[in-house]
Amino acid sequence: MQLAAIVISLVTTVIGIALATRAGMYIYQVVKTGAPDATRTGNPVQRVKTVAVEFLGHTRMNTWGVVGVAHWFVAVGFFSLILTLVTAFGQLFEASFQIPLIGRWMPFEVFTELVGTLTTLGILVLMVIRVLSLPGRAGRKSRFAGSIAWQAFYVEYTILAIGLCIMILRGLEGAISGVGSYEAGFLISYPLVLAFKGLSHNTLANLIYLFAMLKITISFAWATTIGINPSMGVAWHRFLAFFNIFFKREESGAVALGALRPMTSGGAPIDFEDPAEDAVFGVSQVEHFSWKGILDFSTCTECGRCQSQCPAWNTGKPLSPKLLIMSLREHAFAKAPYLLAGGGKDAEGNEIATPEQLAGVPAAALAEAERPLIGTAEENGVIDPDVLWSCTSCGACVEQCPVDIEHIDHIVDMRRYQVMIESSFPTEAGTMLKNLENKGNPWGMATKARLDWVKELKKETGIEVPVIGQDIEPAEVEYLYWVGCAGALEDRAKKTTKAFAELLHTAGVKFAILGKDETCSGDSPRRLGNEFLFQMLGAQNVETLNAALEDAPTKRIVATCPHCFNTLANEYPQLGGHFEVIHHTQLLQHLIDEGKLIPVNPVEGLITYHDPCYLGRHNKVYSPPREIMDKVPGLRQQEMHRHKERGFCCGAGGARMWMEERIGKRINTERVDEALSLNPDIVSTACPFCLVMLSDSVNGKKNEGAAKEHLKVVDVAQLLLDSVKAQPAETVEV
Repeated sequence: MQLAAIVISLVTTVIGIALATRAGMYIYQVVKTGAPDATRTGNPVQRVKTVAVEFLGHTRMNTWGVVGVAHWFVAVGFFSLILTLVTAFGQLFEASFQIPLIGRWMPFEVFTELVGTLTTLGILVLMVIRVLSLPGRAGRKSRFAGSIAWQAFYVEYTILAIGLCIMILRGLEGAISGVGSYEAGFLISYPLVLAFKGLSHNTLANLIYLFAMLKITISFAWATTIGINPSMGVAWHRFLAFFNIFFKREESGAVALGALRPMTSGGAPIDFEDPAEDAVFGVSQVEHFSWKGILDFSTCTECGRCQSQCPAWNTGKPLSPKLLIMSLREHAFAKAPYLLAGGGKDAEGNEIATPEQLAGVPAAALAEAERPLIGTAEENGVIDPDVLWSCTSCGACVEQCPVDIEHIDHIVDMRRYQVMIESSFPTEAGTMLKNLENKGNPWGMATKARLDWVKELKKETGIEVPVIGQDIEPAEVEYLYWVGCAGALEDRAKKTTKAFAELLHTAGVKFAILGKDETCSGDSPRRLGNEFLFQMLGAQNVETLNAALEDAPTKRIVATCPHCFNTLANEYPQLGGHFEVIHHTQLLQHLIDEGKLIPVNPVEGLITYHDPCYLGRHNKVYSPPREIMDKVPGLRQQEMHRHKERGFCCGAGGARMWMEERIGKRINTERVDEALSLNPDIVSTACPFCLVMLSDSVNGKKNEGAAKEHLKVVDVAQLLLDSVKAQPAETVEV
């Protein structure tokens, strides 16, 4: 028995280590096929700290309660119980073997007992959750829909079997060493010690040989399996995740939200005033993604957290962030032999490798290389266009991903090529782009129309809003109010604009606007993929803002649109515009705290607040709107099921505001249905896009008789103004 156990264990070990090492080196080579990216190693101390915090604290996983705790024990057990494997090797040669010095050290034994047991229980919990959530039961609602089931179950059964082997071996160790009474070293396994106690020494020794062999062979059979399957993300993520987190986009450890990355070619930012002749605009081949992108794809563990939160997937659209990443991973690894042989295409689509270089490349890899990255099923595309254009860039996928995959950056990179090189995008978006190019706003309205709300406000209240540099000097201005296209031109959003301006006037805040000099911030064209247009609009705005605020003591800007807020604060620094930007809810909360705005009139009713994605997830502003509503007498707040970090998109982000929804349920309808389940009197938000989308859906529900006639959709600023002005609650405008 002992000889057989030694031979089987050592052979399995050698094969497993050899294949897993080879696969690890192959993954490294595949990752290197991606484009250069020199931005991933800055501040290494902070990056190491981030890895430690995210792994040991399981910061992202633990937001899922039981799942996070169970996974923590499984993850920690995988690495911390490695010494039990060392013990098992020793037991092959000597049944009573213990690691020198610490083998019989009580703290080590207690640790092994606790972690071994909790790891086993943890994997059982995860297996039960997976079984209860199988796609066969839950369909699209299952976060495991589309995941490779056999790989996940294989990994889970492997961990379970190893955990059971550890505990059985603990019982055998106690029995063979003559443990006669309960002691802390056998904290949990003592009942097994008693069960084995009556067996002879030889029988105990043979059982130890058997279970040591099982523990070793199961472990290295797993290593063999992942060695044969280098794209098996559900297994490889336990190694690759450390690197993926270390090399994440933000040195600070923040998730890849807020700003989009500058557009690069060959790892260097593109100079849009004088681009290089060989510059690659966007991603049209998998090797155009950066090496970090390929690492992202390789690290995906198929957990489906991104999928479960995605507004597109939840409303019947073909986009699943998980399935998109999995498709890119399988494509990258299938194409890798061709790329590693030197294969590739130039800008005209001509092969750059010689026939000699490609002679040994498998036919399957050559065929994979011919697949278009973006294309329909008939075109044998890797990513369907409907998948690409369904994204609202809400950030739910990035926020939830436990291994820090940067989904939005990859989606926008693919969009950039489609828009700028192929001119292939939804036709409705073309009207928006043309209007931005010609008129500086998505509706194509005349520039002078940007001041219509100012005239309306003066007529309604007598308040005059000054234009900076024209009616007021920059040195006198506390805040430059960035109105935004929707705030200046869209009738419903204009009510928010006027309410906010009136509140600033009431609080005695010196503010001004740019007036006709303001143009679109560029959020929508950038997320659509038209980087050229974003650069043009952004450069124009940065120049205007720098000139307008040149003499201002602080370049302080306040915006009512979260999309403008995000662009000005996070993306204009890429264009040389460095400003202090806040959202209007932040300023209003500050003015209330200072006593400059005092809500006095009750606004009666049940209210639920919708978190705008670009205010909440992208910029972590969750409290100010809620604190403002808390100060308004009469309001009773109730959160929707999906709120704050897990808030559900209105459907307008990622330039979807300008595209029709033709597949599945409308996202704004899904969100309003969730709000209506609370039977509210008021739905509030803090974004003009959200205001429009939610209002449209609520009006539709009213027409169907599915919503109360008095249900209102308003911006937080409108609520506050109604209370500050001491007007009857019934006058809140919608």
